[in-house]
Amino acid sequence: MKRSNFLNKLRREGKLELVEPSEEIKESYIRKADNCLRSAKILLNNDLYENSVTEAYYAMYNCLLALLYKVGIKSENHSASIILLKRLFRENDLFGLISSAKKERIDKQYYVESEQKHKVTIDSCSNMVSKTEDFMVRTKLLVNKINNDYVNRIRTDFQDT
Repeated sequence: MKRSNFLNKLRREGKLELVEPSEEIKESYIRKADNCLRSAKILLNNDLYENSVTEAYYAMYNCLLALLYKVGIKSENHSASIILLKRLFRENDLFGLISSAKKERIDKQYYVESEQKHKVTIDSCSNMVSKTEDFMVRTKLLVNKINNDYVNRIRTDFQDT
């Protein structure tokens, strides 16, 4: 696998590294993800669409961090975590979902409505929450299928990334 300058830089900075796999940390991130999804739904139901989009993204991101800790990878960078989902786990569909969600989160969190690329609506927000649910179910299924051989393969591939 081709080594990435971006990922290597994060390794040197200590923001991306192999650690011991941790069921406890994995479960903590799953709980955070579940809580973010609950928050996204509450915000959606109270017409706070921009905030709902942000929480939906963080539900996905925390679920991704749970997956990484399952195999013993600590990542303190959103982009790196998402890249690893594609490169190590070869989950192109999940990569597409979270990449799109990240762009929407940035658009809604950092820009006022008049400067946003796409205006958030009840339909677009509902769609985001639905995609988040899909992402989380599929990621949790992946986490539950991981065995020691899989962990070892991912960790070896990580060292080459």
